[in-house]
Amino acid sequence: MILDLPRFVTAERAYWNELQAMLDKLRVEPGWRLSIPEVERLHYLYERCSADLVRLDTFATEPQLRAYVESLVSRAYAEIHETRARSGKIRWRAGVAAFPRAFRSHLGAFRLAVALTLAGCAFGWFAIRTDPEAKAVLMPFQGLQESPAKRVAQEESAGSAKLDRLHGHKASFSADLMTHNIRVTFLTLAAGITWGVGTVILLFYNGVILGAVAADYVGAGYGQFLAGWLLPHGAIEIPAILVGGQAGLVLAGALIGWGKRGSRADRLRAVGHDLLALAMGAAGLLVWAGIVEAFVSQYHQPVLPYSLKIAFGTLELAALSLFLSRVGRA
Repeated sequence: MILDLPRFVTAERAYWNELQAMLDKLRVEPGWRLSIPEVERLHYLYERCSADLVRLDTFATEPQLRAYVESLVSRAYAEIHETRARSGKIRWRAGVAAFPRAFRSHLGAFRLAVALTLAGCAFGWFAIRTDPEAKAVLMPFQGLQESPAKRVAQEESAGSAKLDRLHGHKASFSADLMTHNIRVTFLTLAAGITWGVGTVILLFYNGVILGAVAADYVGAGYGQFLAGWLLPHGAIEIPAILVGGQAGLVLAGALIGWGKRGSRADRLRAVGHDLLALAMGAAGLLVWAGIVEAFVSQYHQPVLPYSLKIAFGTLELAALSLFLSRVGRA
């Protein structure tokens, strides 16, 4: 094949320079994430330069030019076929984004978890409103079994007297809350191994407790206290437990199959990464909820106005909604 070398170099130089610029940027900025069009362009330039290298083989008298194009091709090949992560920063971003991606991938399971919890809330509300004596059976903690009026009076009088019952124990109390809530969430997830029966029962039961507490305090006229007490940590804690239920239902769905093809092992492998992302995401949320419950939720008016605590909880819920709906979409 006869080739006009000067004309060939003039025509192809722009593509070589473009490829070199992209490779240099990848070397200088290891964390640079290429968009889909940029990846396609890089691949096109790599293929074009590879073809140019083949054509240059006819010019044995141009070893320097051939070496230059060969270096571009080898560098581009290394970048395109590299499998290791470029930096810890990218791995961290990918790990954070995995949680909302998994959440959105199984939104139907989350909606079912919400529906089961709301059904439990309705049952708990109805049980307390029709039979106040049922509180002794439904309330899991001694502090919830006393009258709302007595509880509110104790909390507000302690605030007026500037008594801090958690002084020197906030960290340990926060750690206990984190441990308990993470255990409940992981149990709700693991109960999916019972083909979802255990997960359904735990979601419904958690809803019963929540509905019973709400009926007790709202019925006694202390709805503002209840909102100020629950919202700061509950805006994160309750969704985290629901995510645990979502993961349990996803696990149950993989076990049952529901018309899906493939073996049970294949179905479990297909959802394994999503289950891990949901579990780790829920645990991270519960760590934050435990901190907030120990350092914010336990302090009431006049130390912290109820309106301020309600606003804080509302902002937390809005931020969580944005995180789950937006992060990782690219």
